[in-house]
Amino acid sequence: MGAVDAHALTLMDMLRGKTRDSVQEQVEGQARPAPTQREIDLSDPEPLPKVSAPKYLTYRTDAMRQIKAQAFPAAQAADATRFLASARVSAPADVAAAVEAYYAKGGAPLWVEKGDVSERARAVLALFDKAADYGFDPADYRLPVPSMTTASVADASAIPAAQPVASTDGAATAQPADATQPAPVATPAAPAPVVAGDQHDRDLMQFELAMSAKVVLFAQDMVRGRIDPNRISEYHDLKRRDAKLDLVLPFIQTAPDTVAYLQGLEPKSPEYLALKAELTRLRAESGNAPQVARLPDNLVLKPGNSSADLANLVAAIERRASDTLKTTHAATLAAYRQTPEYGPDLVELVKGFQKEAGLKADGVVGPATVRAIAGHSTDDKIEKVVIAMEQTRWLPDTLGDRYVFINQPAFRVYYHDQGREQFSMRVVVGSPSHQTFFFHDEIKTVELNPYWGVPQSIIINEMLPKLRQDPSYLDRMGYQVEVGGKAVSSTAVNWFASTQSVSVRQPPSSDNALGELKILFPNAHAIYMHDTPQKSFFQRDMRALSHGCVRLAEPRKMAAAVLGITEQDLAGRIAQGKNMAVPVTAKIPVYVSYFTAWPNKDGKVEFFDDVYGRDSAVEKAFAATSKARGA
Repeated sequence: MGAVDAHALTLMDMLRGKTRDSVQEQVEGQARPAPTQREIDLSDPEPLPKVSAPKYLTYRTDAMRQIKAQAFPAAQAADATRFLASARVSAPADVAAAVEAYYAKGGAPLWVEKGDVSERARAVLALFDKAADYGFDPADYRLPVPSMTTASVADASAIPAAQPVASTDGAATAQPADATQPAPVATPAAPAPVVAGDQHDRDLMQFELAMSAKVVLFAQDMVRGRIDPNRISEYHDLKRRDAKLDLVLPFIQTAPDTVAYLQGLEPKSPEYLALKAELTRLRAESGNAPQVARLPDNLVLKPGNSSADLANLVAAIERRASDTLKTTHAATLAAYRQTPEYGPDLVELVKGFQKEAGLKADGVVGPATVRAIAGHSTDDKIEKVVIAMEQTRWLPDTLGDRYVFINQPAFRVYYHDQGREQFSMRVVVGSPSHQTFFFHDEIKTVELNPYWGVPQSIIINEMLPKLRQDPSYLDRMGYQVEVGGKAVSSTAVNWFASTQSVSVRQPPSSDNALGELKILFPNAHAIYMHDTPQKSFFQRDMRALSHGCVRLAEPRKMAAAVLGITEQDLAGRIAQGKNMAVPVTAKIPVYVSYFTAWPNKDGKVEFFDDVYGRDSAVEKAFAATSKARGA
């Protein structure tokens, strides 16, 4: 059901004997009686209106087109380059335009010399074979290489001389002399290789153009990634970086080392380099990892319980625990005899592991603890790292010396200053049905004792059903209602018409959904960081629970950090009880990110669950892209 015209005559109005003219004004300033259930059933036969959530998309690959080679100046050349105009190569539109810009200006061949594929081309092809080291699929860049066809010419004195004749395309070729004529005296010549004629030249120029397209494509992928994140889902909002593709081939023409140039295009951030090193380590480990018994995903084990899976659980902890934890519980591990009883010593071992893993250290083994203990398989980790390397290319070259980084799958926010992580804290992010977006912005304001402006999605999807039953609902709950900027009672609003002109907000209070402060970075998604009265949510391991905004476990600590003041100073301002907006004068980027593999402050890559299924969506985009490039 779509949005309803604010002045539409509803069935409820007709039941009340009203005309279209009598319902032009939304608010009459006088409370209306609550409708009966029969009136509701009669007046609202269709489902309630809904504000739809953003969608995941079927990935649309870059448009491919044929490179316009026919007009290249080389078409008039006398050597093999004359066949460049007849080469047929398709490439993504941006890549094709960059290739055309180079050759249309008379750019010399880059990958062919002396009738063969150049050493520069072979070096770059060897780089393409190692594309997986950069998180790419080598198949995206593979090309068939023309082979040299040679024939040795024997000593001319031993064979009849050849007379040059014109070939059909005007090129000189050789033909045996008429046997009835005396053979001319032959000039001795050293045996020399003879390449196959025009077809070989055509193959070389086809390779030349295709190789340039693949090199520009590889350069683009190194700089900004293989896929456009905004085509994955409407939850992605990231401006794609400019790769300056038209500069690639002119630079290669003069570069002393083409491979070094291309390698130099990859990201240089410490996060990317840590991920790349982890990918190398994981691939070396893949296939050689010891086989261990798997733990059931649905395992639940409480102190005092017994379980046949306990032996595998203890073995997995011993395999994954830190040296410190194993030293602390060495006696327990040495004494354990694979009994099924989950006794006090083993409970303390599990609590220690949970604490190290950032979980609630209660000794209860559930799905989150099983995932932390069992870990992800090596192949799963490789996939996560490859996706994370792609996603780093969606971010700026450097995150900055001072910034806030929110990683949704980790359910944590990290504050960096002077190039180092200063602290981190737990956060609550959007639930799978109200997902937090993936974008970055800049912090502008800290609002103390805030009002909560209720989004239209919540008004329509969650409040409207109650308001149609009980129009006084918002008044009773202490919310403020305005229609067209005019304050009214919630009973004065026609909740059966459009709510587009209706705004609802919750004033500052101890019950306010935003708690005592919010940290704003204006964006199109109305997402910000804020306090919350629901403190118990931070004790949960899975914290995808909000309507999309980011709730902070320690809001005063974060607010004081971005304002550059002490927590004591901040507390004094909050205690005044006044709603006030305090500007953030420093330039502090905030990255609202989604990485299921990400290095911690010590450079060790940590792995997280794909809470929204976004990694799966990226994998589908990879597959679609490789398919389009292969075609």
